[in-house]
Amino acid sequence: MLHIEFVTDLGAHVTVDVESADKLLDVQRQYGRLGWTSGTVPGGGYQFPLDNEGDFDWTLIGARKWTNPEGEDMVIHRGLAYRRRELEAVDSRKMKLPAAVKYSRGARGTDPEHIREKADGEFEYVTLAIFRGGKRQDRYATPGGRPAPQSGPRPSAPRPQPVAAQPAPIARPVPVAVPEDETPF
Repeated sequence: MLHIEFVTDLGAHVTVDVESADKLLDVQRQYGRLGWTSGTVPGGGYQFPLDNEGDFDWTLIGARKWTNPEGEDMVIHRGLAYRRRELEAVDSRKMKLPAAVKYSRGARGTDPEHIREKADGEFEYVTLAIFRGGKRQDRYATPGGRPAPQSGPRPSAPRPQPVAAQPAPIARPVPVAVPEDETPF
């Protein structure tokens, strides 16, 4: 029997028993749908193959995809929003890196130094996940899902406008005519 510890979206620590290793990812998906997380995000973020980015199952790490009002793809993890960034391949004398897709956010003053990454200027990032190179792992894909096309931005669905609630009519008693010659006393 395996044991996995989750942290709920409200911060409670819960230990769940898992029958066998082949059921582990199913359990992570089940509780990840609730926003529960297990473990900590490694420095530099989780590393996954680029071919998994289109249909990656974010519930495995307790996250969910979201499109902001401007139409940008983002991921919500532990209450923080991480923006999708496409990184071009680098081919120089000093380093050679294939193209990648990274989900990151601006660093906060409360973030530990070991998870911060320097960028141009004084700006720092915190990376949740990076998809680069490697061989596709079907176990990381959304069950029953298909890879999303990687070409260009996708159109965002129109957002429904809120409808103002109409107050229910109030039932009022029908006025009864009182003869003028009758006095109430």
